[in-house]
Amino acid sequence: MNPEIDAYLQEGCGRCPLGGTPECKVHSWTAELKYLRRLVLECGLTEEQKWGVPTYTHNGTNLVMEAAFKDNCTLSFFKGALLKDDYQILEKPGENTQSGRVVRFTDVAQIAQLESVLKNYIFEAIEVKRAGLKVQLRSILDYDIPKEFQQRLEEDPELKEAFENLTPGRQKGYLLYFSGAKQSKTREDRIEKYIPKIMKGLGFHDR
Repeated sequence: MNPEIDAYLQEGCGRCPLGGTPECKVHSWTAELKYLRRLVLECGLTEEQKWGVPTYTHNGTNLVMEAAFKDNCTLSFFKGALLKDDYQILEKPGENTQSGRVVRFTDVAQIAQLESVLKNYIFEAIEVKRAGLKVQLRSILDYDIPKEFQQRLEEDPELKEAFENLTPGRQKGYLLYFSGAKQSKTREDRIEKYIPKIMKGLGFHDR
């Protein structure tokens, strides 16, 4: 067992001011996280701490990780989209997630009931890794460009060039954010706000 994970279970991930306090979300799910930890380690994975949370690898490749949230804790499969999911327990963590899948828990009994299933999923994830299978990710060309942004790109060749020079991930981030606004005026406001960052070659979350 990795001592960094012992500290995580005692103090939390430390990524917010609640770390080390009774209000830390890790403390709401300590029993569940410990159960998942034992279950995963019994499958022969290596325990590490990445992104502040318990992450489990096989020969250096990330396979699964644990996380604590307000309403539940999760076991996440990095390439969950490639698993058969015979028991239909995997969920997308977000609407636009392509590869990862999670299983959500709210008590130890839930985990205990699915213990053998979860282990089978972990062993399947190991086989997926060994086979070198990859998730077929959507191309940036598969994402719709909001008409308001398309118009700005057509009007401003420098903006168009700057946007096309961004990495596909950064382009996707902007398109999803712009498209997420229901009102045309809101989309226009978002576009105006982030044009300076696009021109600088920065991503949506960059500062």
